Amino acid sequence: MDIYTTIVSFFQSGGMFMYPIVIVLAIGLAIAIERYIFLSVVRNQNQRAWKQILPLLHEGNLKQVLAITEESKATLGRILGYGLARMKSARRRDDVELAMEEGLMETVPRLQKRTHYIATFANIATLLGLLGTIIGLIQAFTAVANANPADKADMLSASISVAMNTTAFGLMAAIPLLLLYAVLQSKTTQLVDSLEMASVKFVNALSDQRQVSGHA
Repeated sequence: MDIYTTIVSFFQSGGMFMYPIVIVLAIGLAIAIERYIFLSVVRNQNQRAWKQILPLLHEGNLKQVLAITEESKATLGRILGYGLARMKSARRRDDVELAMEEGLMETVPRLQKRTHYIATFANIATLLGLLGTIIGLIQAFTAVANANPADKADMLSASISVAMNTTAFGLMAAIPLLLLYAVLQSKTTQLVDSLEMASVKFVNALSDQRQVSGHA
C-alpha cells in the first residue's frame, strides 16, 4: 500500500503534464505489443511455409510448390509466388530474382509499419517531461518572488522537487519505449534477412533443378 501511495503522490505532484505523458506511453506500448505479435505471427507462418516448400523444391515438384504459395498466407509464400509466376514468362535467373525482389520491396514496409512511431513517442515523452519541469520552475519562481524571505528557500526547494517529477516521469516513459523500439527493429531486421536468405536458396534450388533437367 505504501508503494501505491508513493506512486499516486508522485504522479499527482507532477502537475498537468503527467497526463499527456501517460497517454503517449500507453499509445507507444499498444503499438509495440501489436507489432511484436504481428512480427511473431509472420515469422511462424514463414517457418511453416518454408518447411513445406523446401522438400518439394528439392524434389522438383514446382506445381505443388506453386499451389502452396497460392494458398499460403505467409509473407514468404507471396514472395516465392512472385518468382514462380515470373518463371512462366521468363526463364532467366535474373528475371526471377527481380520478381522476388519486387515482392520483398512490397513486404518490407508492412513489416516496418508503425514501428518508427515508438521512437517518436519516446522523444515526445522526454520533451513533455522537460516542458513540464520548465513550466513548473517558472511557476515556482513566480510564487517565491512575493514570499517571505525566511520561507523562500524552503518553498523554492519544494517547488523544484515537484517540478522535477515531470522530467523523471518523462524519462521513465521514454526508456522502455526506446528499448521496445530496439527490440522490434532487431526482430524486423532478422525477419527481412530470413526472407532474403530463403529467396536466395529458392533461386539456387530452381537453378539446380534446371541443370539436372538439362543434363537429363
